[in-house]
Amino acid sequence: MIEQDTVKLLKESDAGVKMGVASIDDVLNYVRSEELKNRLSECKSEHEKLRCEIEELLAKYHDDGKEPNPMAKGMSWMKTNVKLSFDESDKTVADLITDGCNMGVKSLNKYLNQYEAADEVSKDITKRLINLEEKLAIDIRCHL
Repeated sequence: MIEQDTVKLLKESDAGVKMGVASIDDVLNYVRSEELKNRLSECKSEHEKLRCEIEELLAKYHDDGKEPNPMAKGMSWMKTNVKLSFDESDKTVADLITDGCNMGVKSLNKYLNQYEAADEVSKDITKRLINLEEKLAIDIRCHL
């Protein structure tokens, strides 16, 4: 049960981290503020470091990880592009990223509770990802 929950939690964290990186990539070209651009770039870099850790652990379990849900990814992309086509402001970017962070925190906490038998290393990675998302949402509030 521990190994099964560990792999499942790592796969959900893998999908979450990939979704976070894709979301940041979708908005970076619209950002005008150097401060916001730097914050998003730093967070993307932290997500990529976590993704490497996750992939390393998944490899030990002979698992390739998980891509974000295509429907969720498509809806996110569409929402981003529609909102930014009407208003290409840092406020819109901050709003979109905050919504994404909140959804990520919610789903990752759900998986953390669902796969409670996962090992502590995997739980720690998921918690660090949750903290990254929470911190980003707080850090960009001044741009809302």
